[in-house]
Amino acid sequence: MNTKIGIIGAMEHEIEKLTKEEMKSESTVSKAGLLFHVGKIGDTDVVIVKSGVGKVNAALCAQILVDCFQVTHLLNTGIAGSLDHNINIGDIVICTDAMQHDMDLTPLGFAPGFIPALGAGRDLNIFPADPYLRSLAAEACRAVAPGIGIHEGRIVSGDQFISSSAQRTRLVSTFHAICTEMEGAAIAHAACVNEIPFIVLRAISDKADEEADVSYETFEHQAAENCAKVVAYMVAKITSGL
Repeated sequence: MNTKIGIIGAMEHEIEKLTKEEMKSESTVSKAGLLFHVGKIGDTDVVIVKSGVGKVNAALCAQILVDCFQVTHLLNTGIAGSLDHNINIGDIVICTDAMQHDMDLTPLGFAPGFIPALGAGRDLNIFPADPYLRSLAAEACRAVAPGIGIHEGRIVSGDQFISSSAQRTRLVSTFHAICTEMEGAAIAHAACVNEIPFIVLRAISDKADEEADVSYETFEHQAAENCAKVVAYMVAKITSGL
C-alpha cells in the first residue's frame, strides 16, 4: 500500500504554510463544506485540510480522509494551551496519547473521559499515538526547531477554550495531561477505530489560564508556523521508516 498522509489543522493559519509553501498541489476537492488539498510534500502523497474548530468537525474531517482519500496515516498540527509550568509559549508538544476531557459519564460510574462500547464492543478512553511517528516528530523538532523546547505527554481535547486556573488544575489532576486543545483526541479516536497510525503535534500559544486570550492572539501564528515546519520535515522523511 502506498503511503498517503492526511494532515489536519483546525484553522487556516495552521495549514497555510503547508499548502502554500511546502506542498506541490495537484488538485482540490470539496466535501461536506471542507476543502481538501491533494498533492505531495517531497515524494510523499498528502491530503491537507482545515477541519474547523472542535471535536465534531475534527472527527468528520478525519473520517472523510479515511473513506474518500484512503489516507494511511493521520497527522494533526496546530496550537494548544500548556498545562505544565515547564512548558512555555512557543514550545512543541508531541502526544504520547490523547483523551477527551469533556466526555463525562461519571454519574453512571465511569471514569472521566471513558467512552463505553466503542466500536465493536470495545471500551476505551485513551488513544495511544504511533511510536514511529512520535520518534520521527522528535527528530523533526530537533532538526527544524533546535532552540525550541520539546515535550512528550498526554494531550486532552474538549469543546472548550480553557482560560482559567480552576479548569487547568482539573485537567492536570484528573487526566495528568500536559496540554489542552479542541481537536486532537477526536482525530485520535477516528484513527484508532480505523486502525491507522496517528500523531498530534501542538505548538504552545498560551498557558490555559486567565491570560490565555491575550497570549493566544499574540503567539498563535508563529506557534502554528513552527508546528507546520515540523510536519513538513516528518512527511518528507516518513516513508524511510515504514
